[in-house]
Amino acid sequence: MKQAYTDEKIIQFIYGECDILERFEILDAIENNAFLKDAYKSYLDAYHMLPKVKFTPSRKTLENILKYSTDPCEAQC
Repeated sequence: MKQAYTDEKIIQFIYGECDILERFEILDAIENNAFLKDAYKSYLDAYHMLPKVKFTPSRKTLENILKYSTDPCEAQC
């Protein structure tokens, strides 16, 4: 059965957010469909241009979370 892949599915593929069977199906479709391959390359190029952001909470935030996990009243009082 032929599957029509949406832009969202291609983006999920790029971000690794699909299951293994779906991943193989999309990979096969990209290799065998020129239109899909062009769309994939376009999205992949855009993905690589996005800045890689890593969010790390401050030490104080982590301390507050840990304190709250041991005694919720102590953290708020």
